[in-house]
Amino acid sequence: MAINHLAPEQTEQFADNIVGFARALRAAGMPVGPGAIIDAMSALQVIEIGNRADVFTTLEAIFVKRHEHALIFSQAFNLFFRASEEWKHMLDSVPLPDEAKKKPKAGSRRVQEAMSQPRMTETPQHQEQDLRLSVSDKEILQKKDFAQMSAAEIAEALRAVDRMHLPQAELLMRRYLPNPRGLRLDLRRTLRASLRTGGDIIDIRRLGRIEKPAPIVALLDISGSMSEYTRLFLHFLHAITDARKRVSVFLFGTRLTNVSRALRQRDPDEALASCSASVEDWAGGTRISASLHNFNKLWARRVLSQGAIVLLISDGLEREADSKLAFEMDRLHRSCRRLIWLNPLLRFGGFEAKAQGIKMMLPHVDEFRPVHNLSSIQELITTLSGPLPPHHRSLIRSAA
Repeated sequence: MAINHLAPEQTEQFADNIVGFARALRAAGMPVGPGAIIDAMSALQVIEIGNRADVFTTLEAIFVKRHEHALIFSQAFNLFFRASEEWKHMLDSVPLPDEAKKKPKAGSRRVQEAMSQPRMTETPQHQEQDLRLSVSDKEILQKKDFAQMSAAEIAEALRAVDRMHLPQAELLMRRYLPNPRGLRLDLRRTLRASLRTGGDIIDIRRLGRIEKPAPIVALLDISGSMSEYTRLFLHFLHAITDARKRVSVFLFGTRLTNVSRALRQRDPDEALASCSASVEDWAGGTRISASLHNFNKLWARRVLSQGAIVLLISDGLEREADSKLAFEMDRLHRSCRRLIWLNPLLRFGGFEAKAQGIKMMLPHVDEFRPVHNLSSIQELITTLSGPLPPHHRSLIRSAA
């Protein structure tokens, strides 16, 4: 059955469903514009719409432009057009299936939220009233603790993290590149250029220092006491990784796990699912000293060799606080350009460093900052975007 053979009312309903499906894809994060919708309607006129597989393949070829969007499209298609024995349900009002009992795949939460959004049928007056309320809600959300947020507020906080302006502090490298405004004379290129004119006219060529974004290395505590903040921090680190290429992320509880490659996936849900699959000690105990020892021994020279900024995200509640913890913290501090400790416990006004582990770690950090709400994350971004301090690297004796 082709679209041309449908009744006028069915053709109109069919077009409305395709437009609604495109809006759902766009709400789920896929770049779907009006041109793609027109192409989809044109393509569906030359195929047999009675075959569900053909319609799926046709719409996928038009709407999916990147590999990471294929999974989102597949889940959205199955939710928007419920699988049934008779394909004619596609021409009826769009049904939503019951909640799946099996474990959802990566990206399914975002797709379901996009499907549950109401259509834009409200009057401008109602929309203006909702806008005023949303501004007030956002002001409250900025200062609300992540541990006290509801599921809807956490979802809004995740979207706010993705919209934040990420740090782009530049780091001067030792190497030089041709730069007309550089302060160093490029003698070789100057003499080579003068040969073209026989030495009559000399065009002075200059060199300038290379500027690259400062590397960022994040050490995130995923123990049980940090479970209420881990997902939001991972979203923040994924946003940094997506905007900057020189980002390394390590998760630690009772052991150290490198998840830098997993977080490089463009889709945030797929990236977080890959991280959880590679970590075995999620929401367990805390062994900061042993984790820092493994990092300093196996990874420090690889990721801290160019003056990286280290973000240590932990509450500092160490199970085995001894002199080894202070030694590993000192070694880490000497190996990086700046060590920033982000501790959710600072949200309490009367916080005091009474825990033995916190006392041993504090003398070896450059900054001790709270990170428990959106305002604290925004302040962290402002700090990372500012000028970098001089490198304080010094010689470090290797551990015995």
